[in-house]
Amino acid sequence: MDIHTFINNWIETSNTFDTNKYLDFYLPDAVLDDTSVGRKFIGHKEIKDYFDSYFIGYNTNTEIVQLEILDEYHAHSEVEFEGDFPEGKIGGTFEFTFKNGKISYLKADLIH
Repeated sequence: MDIHTFINNWIETSNTFDTNKYLDFYLPDAVLDDTSVGRKFIGHKEIKDYFDSYFIGYNTNTEIVQLEILDEYHAHSEVEFEGDFPEGKIGGTFEFTFKNGKISYLKADLIH
Protein backbone atom coordinates (compact mmCIF):
# COMPACT_ATOMS: atom_id res chain seq x y z
CA MET A 1 0.00 0.00 0.00
CA ASP A 2 1.32 3.42 -0.96
CA ILE A 3 0.28 5.49 2.08
CA HIS A 4 1.13 8.82 0.44
CA THR A 5 -1.17 8.09 -2.52
CA PHE A 6 -3.85 6.64 -0.23
CA ILE A 7 -4.00 9.77 1.95
CA ASN A 8 -3.98 12.11 -1.05
CA ASN A 9 -6.86 10.14 -2.59
CA TRP A 10 -8.71 10.20 0.76
CA ILE A 11 -8.35 14.02 0.97
CA GLU A 12 -9.41 14.44 -2.67
CA THR A 13 -12.49 12.27 -2.07
CA SER A 14 -13.31 14.21 1.10
CA ASN A 15 -13.20 17.46 -0.88
CA THR A 16 -15.70 16.11 -3.46
CA PHE A 17 -18.18 15.15 -0.69
CA ASP A 18 -18.61 11.63 -2.14
CA THR A 19 -19.78 9.94 1.06
CA ASN A 20 -19.80 6.35 -0.21
CA LYS A 21 -16.33 6.64 -1.73
CA TYR A 22 -15.10 8.38 1.45
CA LEU A 23 -16.38 5.53 3.64
CA ASP A 24 -14.63 2.98 1.41
CA PHE A 25 -11.28 4.21 2.81
CA TYR A 26 -12.29 2.90 6.27
CA LEU A 27 -12.65 -0.61 7.65
CA PRO A 28 -16.30 -1.32 8.56
CA ASP A 29 -15.44 -1.18 12.30
CA ALA A 30 -12.99 1.74 12.07
CA VAL A 31 -12.81 4.35 14.83
CA LEU A 32 -12.61 8.07 14.09
CA ASP A 33 -11.63 9.88 17.29
CA ASP A 34 -12.07 13.63 16.93
CA THR A 35 -10.82 15.22 20.12
CA SER A 36 -11.91 18.69 18.96
CA VAL A 37 -15.57 17.57 19.14
CA GLY A 38 -14.94 15.28 22.11
CA ARG A 39 -16.33 12.14 20.55
CA LYS A 40 -15.38 8.84 18.94
CA PHE A 41 -17.29 7.77 15.83
CA ILE A 42 -17.32 3.99 15.46
CA GLY A 43 -18.13 2.18 12.22
CA HIS A 44 -19.35 3.40 8.87
CA LYS A 45 -22.72 4.71 10.10
CA GLU A 46 -21.21 7.01 12.73
CA ILE A 47 -18.31 8.06 10.47
CA LYS A 48 -20.89 8.93 7.79
CA ASP A 49 -22.75 11.11 10.34
CA TYR A 50 -19.45 12.82 11.22
CA PHE A 51 -18.59 13.42 7.55
CA ASP A 52 -22.10 14.73 6.81
CA SER A 53 -22.02 17.12 9.78
CA TYR A 54 -18.47 18.47 9.79
CA PHE A 55 -17.39 18.23 6.15
CA ILE A 56 -20.47 18.39 3.94
CA GLY A 57 -22.41 20.52 6.44
CA TYR A 58 -19.67 23.14 6.66
CA ASN A 59 -18.59 22.85 3.01
CA THR A 60 -15.11 21.97 4.31
CA ASN A 61 -12.19 21.78 1.93
CA THR A 62 -9.05 20.11 3.29
CA GLU A 63 -5.49 20.68 2.10
CA ILE A 64 -2.43 18.75 3.24
CA VAL A 65 0.25 20.99 4.72
CA GLN A 66 2.63 18.23 5.80
CA LEU A 67 2.54 14.44 5.60
CA GLU A 68 4.87 12.17 7.55
CA ILE A 69 4.75 8.42 7.00
CA LEU A 70 5.92 6.86 10.26
CA ASP A 71 5.91 3.19 9.18
CA GLU A 72 3.79 0.85 7.06
CA TYR A 73 0.84 1.16 9.47
CA HIS A 74 1.00 4.76 10.73
CA ALA A 75 1.11 8.30 9.33
CA HIS A 76 0.74 11.84 10.65
CA SER A 77 -0.65 14.71 8.64
CA GLU A 78 -1.03 18.41 9.28
CA VAL A 79 -3.82 19.95 7.26
CA GLU A 80 -5.68 23.18 6.73
CA PHE A 81 -9.47 23.25 6.71
CA GLU A 82 -11.38 25.98 4.91
CA GLY A 83 -15.15 26.19 5.02
CA ASP A 84 -18.34 27.80 6.22
CA PHE A 85 -17.47 27.78 9.92
CA PRO A 86 -16.74 30.77 12.18
CA GLU A 87 -12.94 30.69 11.75
CA GLY A 88 -13.18 30.35 7.96
CA LYS A 89 -9.79 28.64 7.93
CA ILE A 90 -8.16 26.54 10.66
CA GLY A 91 -5.35 24.03 10.99
CA GLY A 92 -5.72 20.43 12.04
CA THR A 93 -3.98 17.11 12.40
CA PHE A 94 -4.75 13.52 11.50
CA GLU A 95 -3.03 10.50 13.05
CA PHE A 96 -3.67 7.43 10.86
CA THR A 97 -3.50 3.74 11.70
CA PHE A 98 -3.91 1.35 8.77
CA LYS A 99 -4.92 -2.30 8.62
CA ASN A 100 -5.59 -4.40 5.52
CA GLY A 101 -5.13 -1.39 3.24
CA LYS A 102 -7.74 0.79 4.96
CA ILE A 103 -8.02 3.19 7.88
CA SER A 104 -8.64 1.28 11.11
CA TYR A 105 -8.18 4.23 13.49
CA LEU A 106 -8.04 7.95 12.83
CA LYS A 107 -7.39 10.59 15.46
CA ALA A 108 -8.42 14.06 14.31
CA ASP A 109 -7.88 17.36 16.07
CA LEU A 110 -7.90 21.07 15.36
CA ILE A 111 -4.87 23.30 15.90
CA HIS A 112 -6.00 26.32 17.89
